[in-house]
Amino acid sequence: MQLFKRLTGMVSMVGLLTLALSAGAQTVSQEPIRLSAKEAVDYALANQSAVKTAKLDQLIQLAKNKEVSGLALPNVAGTGQYQYNPIIQKQMFNMKNFGAPKDSFTVVSFQLPQNLMGEVRLTQTLFDPSVLVALQARKTLEELVAQNVTKSQIDVKASVYKAYYNVLSANKALSILSNNINTLEKLLSDTREIYKNGLVEKLDVDRLVVQFTNLQTEQTKLRNLIELGIAALKYQMGMPLQQPITLTDTLSTERIAENISDIDKFDYSQRIEYQLLQSQKKANEYDLKRYRMKALPSLQLFAATGALRGSDRFDYLKSQMWYGYINTGLNLSVPIFSGMQRRRQVDQALLAVKKSEVAIENAKLGIDLEREQSASTFRNNVLTLEAQEKNMKLAEDVHNTTQIKYREGVGSSLEMTTAENDLLTAQNNYFSALYNAIVARIDLLKAYGKL
Repeated sequence: MQLFKRLTGMVSMVGLLTLALSAGAQTVSQEPIRLSAKEAVDYALANQSAVKTAKLDQLIQLAKNKEVSGLALPNVAGTGQYQYNPIIQKQMFNMKNFGAPKDSFTVVSFQLPQNLMGEVRLTQTLFDPSVLVALQARKTLEELVAQNVTKSQIDVKASVYKAYYNVLSANKALSILSNNINTLEKLLSDTREIYKNGLVEKLDVDRLVVQFTNLQTEQTKLRNLIELGIAALKYQMGMPLQQPITLTDTLSTERIAENISDIDKFDYSQRIEYQLLQSQKKANEYDLKRYRMKALPSLQLFAATGALRGSDRFDYLKSQMWYGYINTGLNLSVPIFSGMQRRRQVDQALLAVKKSEVAIENAKLGIDLEREQSASTFRNNVLTLEAQEKNMKLAEDVHNTTQIKYREGVGSSLEMTTAENDLLTAQNNYFSALYNAIVARIDLLKAYGKL
C-alpha cells in the first residue's frame, strides 16, 4: 500500500530522532498530552531547535548592535609604563651653538636609568563615516535576523503540520483496516460453520484465512509505522520521545477543501523569503554607503592626564616628586590616496546591490510559479480526494452486497475475495489522496504567505 510506503520513508529519520533524547531538560509526564495541530505547532515554536537557534542569532545581533552603539560613546583607557635603561642613550652637542667661542663638543644624556609613567586618556569620535553608517544600519540588521526567526518558524509550522496530519491519516487507515478485519473475522467464523455443514468447500475457508492473515500483517505493520510517525512528529516539535501524546484533530474532505480567505489579495511582501531579500539589499546598500563615505575625513577629540618620574635608582615607593601633565586636542584624519582600494571596494559593494536586485526579481518569478503550482496541485488533489472518497463508499457498498450474497449462498468466495481486494485498494487510494490534499493545502498556504 502507498500509505505504508510513505510511512516507511520515515525510517531514515531514526538516526535524527535519537537527537531528541538529549532534550533531558524538558519534563516528561506519564500522562498523555492532548494536542491539536495548532497546539503541536505552538509547542514546536517554543521548543524546536531551529527556532531556538534563530532566536539566539537574533540576540547575538542585538548584542552586536549595542557594540556598534559603543563606538559613538567616549573611550577611556588607562596605561602605565615602567622603563629601565641599563645603558643610557646619549647625544652630542656643539657648544658653539650655545655661545662657546669655537667648536667644542660635549655628550649629554636626557634620560635616567629608572622611568615610571601613568596616564589616563579619553577619546571621543566627533565624526567618523564608518561609525555613522554602522549606526544607521542597526535597524536593518535587526529586521534581517527577526525575519530569519520568522522563516524558521514558518518552516517548522509546515513540518509539524505535515507530520501531524500524516499520523492522523495513518490512524484513520488503521481504524478502517481494523473494522475490515473484524468484519472478515466474523465472515471467516460463519464460513467455517457452513463448511462444517458441508455447504462450502475447504478452498473457500482457506481463501478467507489467507486474506485474514494478510490483513492482520498489514495491521501490525501500520501500527509500527504509526509509532514511528508519532516519533517523527515529536522530533519536529522538539519534544522528548518518551512523552506520550494524543492527537485530537480530525481529517475530513470538507475541512481540507474549504476556501482560504483573502487568497486573491496577494502581495510579495507576504512571503518571508521576499522580505529577507529586501532587507539583504538594504544591508548591501549600507555597505556601499560605508565605502563611499570612507573618502570623508574623520575627527576625534582626545584628552589625557598622567604623571611621570625618572630616577637613577628604584625608589618609587618613597615620597618623591612626581610630575603631572594634561593635554587635549583634536585629531583630524584626511584620506588622500589609498591605492585605489576604496574605489574597488565601492565597485564590489555596488555589484552586490545589483546582485540583490537580480535575486529579488528572480524570487518574484519563483514565488509566482510556486503560487500557480501549489494552487493547481491543491485543486487537483481536492478533486482526486473527492473522487476517491466516492470510490471508497461505492466499494464499501459493493463489498457489503457481495458479503450478503455470499452469506445467503448465492455468491462465491472468489467474488468475496475480489470485493475485499477492491475495497482495500479504494481505501488505500482514499488515504493517500487525503494526505496529499492536506499537504497540498499546507503548501498552498505557505506559497501565499498565510501559514
